[in-house]
Amino acid sequence: MSLNDDLLDHGDQPEPRPRKKRRGGLIVLGICGTLVLVGLIAVGAYFANLAHNFDAGTKKFENALPDNTDRPADTDAYNVLLMGSDSREGEADAKDVSGQRADTIMLLHVPADGGQAYLISIMRDTWVDIPGHGPAKINAALDEGGIPLEVETIEKLLDTRIDHVAGINFEGFRDLTNSVGGVNVDVPIGFTTDHGETFQQGPQKMNGDRALTFVRERYAFADGDYQRVRDQRAYMRGLMKALGDPQNFANPVKVNDMVKDFSPYVQVDDSLSATQAAKIGMKMGPNGFKNMKMMTLPNSGTGWSADGQSIVNLDQSAVDKLSQAMKDGTMDDYAKTVGTD
Repeated sequence: MSLNDDLLDHGDQPEPRPRKKRRGGLIVLGICGTLVLVGLIAVGAYFANLAHNFDAGTKKFENALPDNTDRPADTDAYNVLLMGSDSREGEADAKDVSGQRADTIMLLHVPADGGQAYLISIMRDTWVDIPGHGPAKINAALDEGGIPLEVETIEKLLDTRIDHVAGINFEGFRDLTNSVGGVNVDVPIGFTTDHGETFQQGPQKMNGDRALTFVRERYAFADGDYQRVRDQRAYMRGLMKALGDPQNFANPVKVNDMVKDFSPYVQVDDSLSATQAAKIGMKMGPNGFKNMKMMTLPNSGTGWSADGQSIVNLDQSAVDKLSQAMKDGTMDDYAKTVGTD
C-alpha cells in the first residue's frame, strides 16, 4: 500500500451514535523537520550525497497538485501542505482498524521576504466548501478527489497557492524521532491515556513510540483535537531543537544516517526534490528555524452539521485576515493578534 493510498480518509470523528474502535492520528512534523534539516545542511560539502539519499529514498505523489487554470497566483512565498497518515500497515492493530485517513493537516508558510516561518494547524473536522461537492469536513476532500482536491479546497479557502505537498506515516515518524536520539518535549498539559500511559506536565524526553502516543492522543482532553494540535506543535519545537543540536548537525555520518533512515517513509510531490527543500529551508533562515510561529486556523468552536456530523466551524472573518496577511507579507503583525505557540 502506498502512502498516497494511506492519505485517503474513510471516516472522521465519531458521529452522534455508538463509537467504533478509535483511530488515532499522526502528525507530519517529520516533513517540516526534513525541510529544515535539508536546508541546514545545504551548505555542507556532503550535500550532494544527502540529496541523493533523500531523493532516492522518498516516494513520490504523482499529479498531487491541481491542473485547473483558476488556481491562486504564484508568488515568491513558499506554501507546503503537510499531511500525516494514520495507516496501520505494519502495526499490531492493523487487522482491527479498517480504512485510512489524513489525520493531520498543516500548512507551512514561508513569506516572500524570508527570514521567518509559520506553521498553521488545520483542524481535520473544519467545515468548508469542497469544490464540486459542497459543504463537508475539510479532509473529506481526500476521499472525494484525492490529494489534488484537498489542495484545491485549501487553496480556495485561503486564496493562497500551495507549492508542494508532503506526507509521512507512523513508521517514518518513529524513525525520525529515534534517529535524533529522542526528542525533548515540553508537555503543555499532563494526561493519562486509556492504556495507562502517563505524561507529566513539563519537559521530558520521548523515544519514537512514546512520542507517537503523545501526538496521537485526544480523548484525554476536554477539548479533544484542540489540545492535540497544540501537543503536536510542542513536539515540533522539540524536534527542531534536536535537529539543530550541534551533536546531530555537526556529525556528517549521523545526518546522513538520519536522512537514509526516515526518507523511505516520506512521500512528496514530484517537484519537491532535496534541492527544492533546501531552498525552502534556507529561505526560512536561522530565525525562522529557531522561532517558528505556530497557530491553529481560526475557528469559532465546534458544532453540528445539518446531517448530524460533529464539526469545527470556521471563523471566516479571521480566516480572511490570515489570507490577506499571507498575501501582504504581514504575517508577523497578524500573528500578534492571535494565539501562537
